[in-house]
Amino acid sequence: MSDGAPDDLPETPDLHGAYPRLSDDQISALAEHGHRRATSEGEVLLRTGERSDNFYVLLSGQAVVVDDAAEQPRVLRVHGPGRFLGELSVITRQVEYVTTLVRVPGEVLVVPADRLRALVLGDPHVGDLILRAYLARRGLLIEEGSGIRIIGSRFSPDTWRLRAFAARNRVPHRFVDLEGDATAESVLERLQVAPSDSPIVALGRGRLLRNPSNLDLARALGLRQMSAEHVVADLAVVGAGPAGLAAAVYGASDGLNTVVLDAVATGGQAATSARIANYLGFPSGISGSELAERAAIQATKFGARIVVPAEATALDHTGDHYTIRTAAGELILAETVVIATGAWYRNPAIPGLAKFETSSVYYAATHVEARACAPGPVAVIGGGNSAGQAALFLAQRGTPVHLIVRGDDLGKNMSRYLVDDIARCGPHVEVLTSTEVRELIGDATLDAIVVENTRTGRRDRLKVHSLFVFIGAQPCTGWLAGTVALDRHGFVVTGGAATTALNPEDDDARPLMLETDHPGVFAIGDVRSGSIKRVASAVGEGAMAVRLVHERRQTPACAPVGPMAAMPT
Repeated sequence: MSDGAPDDLPETPDLHGAYPRLSDDQISALAEHGHRRATSEGEVLLRTGERSDNFYVLLSGQAVVVDDAAEQPRVLRVHGPGRFLGELSVITRQVEYVTTLVRVPGEVLVVPADRLRALVLGDPHVGDLILRAYLARRGLLIEEGSGIRIIGSRFSPDTWRLRAFAARNRVPHRFVDLEGDATAESVLERLQVAPSDSPIVALGRGRLLRNPSNLDLARALGLRQMSAEHVVADLAVVGAGPAGLAAAVYGASDGLNTVVLDAVATGGQAATSARIANYLGFPSGISGSELAERAAIQATKFGARIVVPAEATALDHTGDHYTIRTAAGELILAETVVIATGAWYRNPAIPGLAKFETSSVYYAATHVEARACAPGPVAVIGGGNSAGQAALFLAQRGTPVHLIVRGDDLGKNMSRYLVDDIARCGPHVEVLTSTEVRELIGDATLDAIVVENTRTGRRDRLKVHSLFVFIGAQPCTGWLAGTVALDRHGFVVTGGAATTALNPEDDDARPLMLETDHPGVFAIGDVRSGSIKRVASAVGEGAMAVRLVHERRQTPACAPVGPMAAMPT
């Protein structure tokens, strides 16, 4: 270039709508909410580990996105005029996971991030374009292993905890394995830490967290931006899976002061599905994590407060309100409560399973687990939709899969479209029906499993390095013991099946549909006894629960009965 600036690098192509170019009209519309300014070579616009206050549109010049948490900083993307910068953190108020800097000076349009959030959530044209791109960019960062570094031993429970928390919250990260990663020693030397200090989370720019709690990590990343205390909510939703997020969207959009708590992340069990192909309105399918992210953003748009991590440990009654206690010692007061804590996969009764749970056994199948188990082969246990989705996802990434089904018919508990897709996978997915795992073989990590055909009694040894478990459903109701009524399997009883000591002649005293035996406390989704274990039905129950919350709030107050009534305030 004549002014001595470096030549332009080839611009990153628009992959799957992740890097669209704004039209002149769209830029003009955004310009009404911001201002233009010149840039200088090397200027940092978005910095790893820091929250951005601004949204940038590149008007001229060139910008590059750099993963500067890597051993050697590497350029990930190159943007030219008309491109907007950043990724999902600009909307969600998290810290940045990569750095964006100016390579060729020019001009940018600067829009305050708060103004952008209002535009994204209110403008169906520009807003949806930006949101789709940001969701895609977050997915690419995760798949590439960019972002923060989690450094530790694969055999450490705390390392596994941090990795699982990052994965469930869709935090871009890379795991540096002290035992198996060739770069581990140089990473430790660069950070000036000893292996005994691990697990360590490197946030960028020399900032380190030594074995942080999930709560401390969430605060450092901007995931936990608020406390759930200080306000008496109209509605408290415990659990942020599809059911809980639907209740949050409908509750907040109806004007209810709504707070949502979840022990780990938004999305629940559905967020572990790489692709949900039969959800209404998404003919090409949608990943569970993207569905959850969209729902969480939508709930926040209407004013719901989502607090993660916030593990509910008890439900009490205090005067005219219910009190939810959390593991962090917070007390959340609410007039009505929706229990949406869902269910999780059971641990199969396989001898020695615990030995491999921090190295070779997984209860989700996302890009993070797929990278950890590549190139396989792997075994997937389960005969439902989650197992089928996991088997397909792994096989499509080139991993040989043994799908182990206890029943004799794959179509008994699995949707037809999944059965057909698995059949089309041919040799990439071997389906073993009437089969159970009897033994796990290996030292520190899994080398093989022994399976038995329950019809013939024949046993075979399969060489696999990872085991994915998707069996049964264990309700997350331990925190409710001795409060609301549960069925013999631990699911929350609602509606006509719920018992109450209130006057049976008074229609207002009888539990409403989805209401527990305590007025104003509802249960929805997988945690509810008799529910249909599908994402669509969970979302429907979330919407229905809010209508019933309004109905209950309009009836005369009724004191809780049974064990909860005696709990101290």
